[in-house]
Amino acid sequence: MSRVPDFLYGTAWKEDRTPALTELALRTGFRGIDTANQRRHYYEAGVGQALAAAYRDGVVTRDDLFLQTKFTYRDGQDHRLPYDPAADLSTQVVQSMASSLEHLGTDHVDSYVLHGPASGYGWTDDDAEAWAAMARERDAGRTRLLGVSNVSLRHLEQLAATGAEMPAFVQNRCFARRGWDRAVRAFCTERGIVYQGFSLLTANVEVLHHPQMARISARLKAAPTQIVFRFALAVGMLPLTGTSDVLHMTQDLASRDLALTADEVRTIESVLA
Repeated sequence: MSRVPDFLYGTAWKEDRTPALTELALRTGFRGIDTANQRRHYYEAGVGQALAAAYRDGVVTRDDLFLQTKFTYRDGQDHRLPYDPAADLSTQVVQSMASSLEHLGTDHVDSYVLHGPASGYGWTDDDAEAWAAMARERDAGRTRLLGVSNVSLRHLEQLAATGAEMPAFVQNRCFARRGWDRAVRAFCTERGIVYQGFSLLTANVEVLHHPQMARISARLKAAPTQIVFRFALAVGMLPLTGTSDVLHMTQDLASRDLALTADEVRTIESVLA
């Protein structure tokens, strides 16, 4: 698939419900699926089961979909590892990708994301090694695009300073009280990087109950959750939703059709921050 969708369905924390919920999301209309080869928080093979069922029933084809998975360092994993912990990082990236492709029943993913840098303080030699290995996976045709997640502005500036290629995506938890990750979003905008926002609802419960949000919801006759997603789209984010409710899935996708005014976008971005 050459096009990046405008919504992603996130598959974290669903365990045994992963196959059914992912298939439901596909049937509801999602065409972007986000997962990770990190059994601690994701059941990637369950995503693959959902894809197989959707293909079999003619709901979608592989070409209809944008599949995104991640390479996760040892510190982010439990005992169920997708690679040899004694291997060097470059080998771990190769092994993790091979495992992901097997789980997902495909010969390539559309986006391969570094699932958080090795250190919270800066871009390290380990990150540089993993990033270079991910680029080789891309060059070999096993992914189309690369991304990084859970990064600070410092991480991104240090990555840029190494002269390595920049990611196509940055995926972060997005807090309204921090200006919806304003500094990182600005960095991305300047460089043509697509910002993927997750936890847009769970990290911002106070926003959903704000009086200004109630007024906007009343005007549009839409749920506050829909307003948040429409705002995210309006400021250039690619939002993730991980809902397990079919009504919310439908509402989330329908948020694309809402029309916020420029003043309302500014209100949500500033007054509610």
